[in-house]
Amino acid sequence: MKSSHNSSMGEELPHAHLLHFISVLVFIVVLILDYFVFKFSIGLSSVIPLWIRIILFLVVLTFALVLMGTAHKVLFGGLFYTEQHEPSTLVTTGVFAHVRHPMYLGILLIYLAFILVTMSIISIIPWILIIVLYDKMATYEEQSLEKIFAEEYSEYKNRVPKWIPRLSSSKKNNDKNPSNMT
Repeated sequence: MKSSHNSSMGEELPHAHLLHFISVLVFIVVLILDYFVFKFSIGLSSVIPLWIRIILFLVVLTFALVLMGTAHKVLFGGLFYTEQHEPSTLVTTGVFAHVRHPMYLGILLIYLAFILVTMSIISIIPWILIIVLYDKMATYEEQSLEKIFAEEYSEYKNRVPKWIPRLSSSKKNNDKNPSNMT
């Protein structure tokens, strides 16, 4: 089943939007039940002061939103740009020179921010399951991109990490395109 995206952008995992929704719902239910109702695994919240947890939350949340916003800007030209952009070339500039899935990484960091503010240890379980889900979605999309961009995407995969961003893009990548230096 093809996604609504143009084939030049690759293909999403079938029912990806539903999986996103279900993962958010499960995570929120577990977090709320643990933090407000059962208080099963929030012992650390009494040890770590709220102001420290709020600072951690804001730092991680800000990083996640900047990461996602920057990726969106590279792909679509701006944070509030609503018209679909159909690139005919592989995007390897900006944040994509540092990590292959910045939007998914940003989403995973948003979950982490909520774990940090509540210190709900049990919420780590659905978060880990969500990480596995996002890895499967990313792998599926990468297989589609490999079909479209062939060797170019294979070289990109070898040069740029899937999840943990490099602080600087590789020299090989910068030699090809000076705009990659961010």
